[in-house]
Amino acid sequence: MKALLLAAGVGSRLRPLTDHLPKCLAPVRGVPLLAIWLHRLVEAGVTDILVNTHHHASMVREFILQSPWRDRVLIAHEPELLGTGGTVLANADWCACGPFILAHADNLSLFEVEAFVATHAARPASAEITMMTFDTTTPESCGIVELGRDGTVCAFHEKVANPPGRRANAAVYVFEPSLLGLLRSFGRPFVDISTEILPQRLGRMVTFHNDWYHRDIGTIQSLGEAQTDFPAGMENTPFGLGWLEALSAAQPPLRGLLAGLGAMPLR
Repeated sequence: MKALLLAAGVGSRLRPLTDHLPKCLAPVRGVPLLAIWLHRLVEAGVTDILVNTHHHASMVREFILQSPWRDRVLIAHEPELLGTGGTVLANADWCACGPFILAHADNLSLFEVEAFVATHAARPASAEITMMTFDTTTPESCGIVELGRDGTVCAFHEKVANPPGRRANAAVYVFEPSLLGLLRSFGRPFVDISTEILPQRLGRMVTFHNDWYHRDIGTIQSLGEAQTDFPAGMENTPFGLGWLEALSAAQPPLRGLLAGLGAMPLR
């Protein structure tokens, strides 16, 4: 199994932190999010990982090249953001070989990777997507999912007032390469998965529910809350804390921001 980690976002809601650090390297107890993703995917047997870059691209690249996962990771730089579907389309050759995990690497998520992949393998033949879901406390800020009697996604409500329920799209998927045809049909490089792809695949998506932990750390408040509610010890990886400590020591403003969030055990 392969995995494409979307790590190019600007993270405007996390400013001023993201003036100094890309969102995908925002830390949980001192460990960058990207390190948590890479460690858990590799531990689960994912063999090839593609990471796209844009905002603070050189910093993300340097982090990957210094990490123990560098031989598993391919970097795809985007001078201009392509959207979530556009990134898949721009890397069509890499995506065409078989099903692959597609995840927003700036979300904080704990789940059993093997079970997620197994759910996709057991899907109905017509399904091209397995979508991870979670139960949200702020349904108006998420994409809310409705399931039909056959267990497939029959309706999808992207960030609307008073949505029907709180079962939400976690923006982690397993995609079939057959979706490349749909992506190409738009005839342009920028394509968004949530607003353009998912509505066209109703009835052809199944779900995998994450009842362990999932959080969008897209705001300063949410990133701060993650420092206390993320399960203790699950941030541990063989790399990340020392790298971020060295970076923050070289950037006093960053060091102060991380200390204020309680995001690092700064000494």
